[in-house]
Amino acid sequence: MKILVITQYFYPENLRINDIVFSLQKRGHLVEVLTGKPNYPSGEYFKGYSWEGPNEEYLNKVKINRANLLLRKKGKGIDLLFNYLSFVIFGTLKILNLKKRFDKIFIYAPSPITVGILGVIAAKKFKCKSNLWVHDLWPESVKIAGGINNKLILGLIDIMTRLIYRFSDQILVQSPFFNFYLQKQKVDLKKVKYYPYYAEEFYKPLPKKTVIAKKFPSGFNLVFAGNIGVSQDFDTIIETFEILRNEKINLVILGDGRDKKRVQNLISKKGLENKFLFLGAYSPREIPDYLSCADALLITLKKAEIFSYTLPGKLQSYLACGKPIIGALDGIGKKVINDSGAGLCSETENSSELAKQILKMSRSSLQQRNKFSRNALDYFNSNFEKEKLLNKLELILV
Repeated sequence: MKILVITQYFYPENLRINDIVFSLQKRGHLVEVLTGKPNYPSGEYFKGYSWEGPNEEYLNKVKINRANLLLRKKGKGIDLLFNYLSFVIFGTLKILNLKKRFDKIFIYAPSPITVGILGVIAAKKFKCKSNLWVHDLWPESVKIAGGINNKLILGLIDIMTRLIYRFSDQILVQSPFFNFYLQKQKVDLKKVKYYPYYAEEFYKPLPKKTVIAKKFPSGFNLVFAGNIGVSQDFDTIIETFEILRNEKINLVILGDGRDKKRVQNLISKKGLENKFLFLGAYSPREIPDYLSCADALLITLKKAEIFSYTLPGKLQSYLACGKPIIGALDGIGKKVINDSGAGLCSETENSSELAKQILKMSRSSLQQRNKFSRNALDYFNSNFEKEKLLNKLELILV
């Protein structure tokens, strides 16, 4: 197949669409990418990129067409709005100038959903089917994560989103629970298919490396890997560790994000610095070595209807690494942890219940934790293994 992948974010930005593109290319498909100039998450151009270029480049035999966009800067609302809309404008110009013909259009749509507009335009130009892979439910995510409550703005975003869905030929969703929300938006569920993230092959159980294990404090060590944002509900995590103040239980954090400074200040204010260890951000390939040194892995989200529908991408990575999981999730995330038998899960925003589950895990036997680990790997291999899901994607696109 000749596939045009449209995504606002692409290498050197770290998102899973990178692996999908290169994997499809390795399978013999002719893949080309339309993307923006990399500036996520820092808000500034990556080294080697600017408004002037490069506008085209090749990586692993994949041609990458880069459209200009306005930088997201520090992620303020007005900057994000200009960032999203500018990619649609300059991306449209890129599409109109593409000479090659394509059989399929595959659109990667985390936030923003506006990238779907480009998918509709490309499908019309090349007279082929568009496949919109939805990871975020607009306008609800704008309201919850973006803090926008203006009914007029949300109403306009809702109309735009419904039109994108209406004119997209096929919609892929990262969680089967998305259907509940899409149904409210009058989406024809006949054109909706469940297609989750897979975890790349480097996410796997690894032996502990002494040089990394030495960075960890003594005691029972939970690891949280990923974005430090409002959606991850660090307020509940901090309240939980207030309850666990006198226990030899620590949280090792791998990652960065817009909420990191506020979180660190709150930890200091409550005198909990000895319970939290921030090791910084690492490339995805480095993460499994750190997860291997954990006693258990932590995953949390805020309480919101939209998050109960969402399957957090790092849950697949956690399962693939074969470690016990502790969650504070509702909906599909909680269902996966419970169905897999990979760990323990509390409801969202309930610090006392989360503290009980962490204590229970810390006091469980090695035999029980090994069982959680085996269950995690079995569930991953059955539901989220890379080659199986790539096979499924090929069938969807055909």
